[in-house]
Amino acid sequence: MTAQTFAPERLKAFVDAVVAIAMTLLILPLLESVAEAANDGTSTGAFLAGHRGQIVSFLLSFVLIALFWMEHHRQYERVLHVTSPLLFINAAWMLTIVWLPVPTAMLGQMDTDPLQALLYIGTLILTQAATLAGKLYLLRHPDLADFTAERLRRGAIADVAAIILFCIALPIAAWVHIVGYYALLLLAFSSPLEKLLERLRR
Repeated sequence: MTAQTFAPERLKAFVDAVVAIAMTLLILPLLESVAEAANDGTSTGAFLAGHRGQIVSFLLSFVLIALFWMEHHRQYERVLHVTSPLLFINAAWMLTIVWLPVPTAMLGQMDTDPLQALLYIGTLILTQAATLAGKLYLLRHPDLADFTAERLRRGAIADVAAIILFCIALPIAAWVHIVGYYALLLLAFSSPLEKLLERLRR
């Protein structure tokens, strides 16, 4: 290989640390709310009822970050060398992960509006796009990883399916208030959409 390469272990460790910090940041607004409730003498039941939006947004983002991290782990577990472009792709991916606690806090504490939905689901789209960019880069540089091209293509198709569903969910969450962020349940249709895209590819 002519390009400068780096050992993947440090990248994986750094990504793990960033993800752990981001997942921890998700809970901080709830901890602050607990402190305020304690000072006000709020009961546990009243606290849970009054902050259910924060709790739901925390759980939703925690699960999504965990899913993104698990996919990242599968994608890079057999990467042998990391190049500078791949580092930048991962930096972009980590940027979206670190940013997600901000729209999560908005979702849990502020009234819903279209811009909030754009920030939240738009961040998820960018995370998925960075995941896809990593797979496409590895497809173009097969010497960097011990993967078959077919496995990377299947993974890329799964990323495209998720991006499509996120893009459909975004306007629904933004403007169909009775549905809201339940539109993200569209991700349950990712498997049938992947199969459709695979047939179209062939």
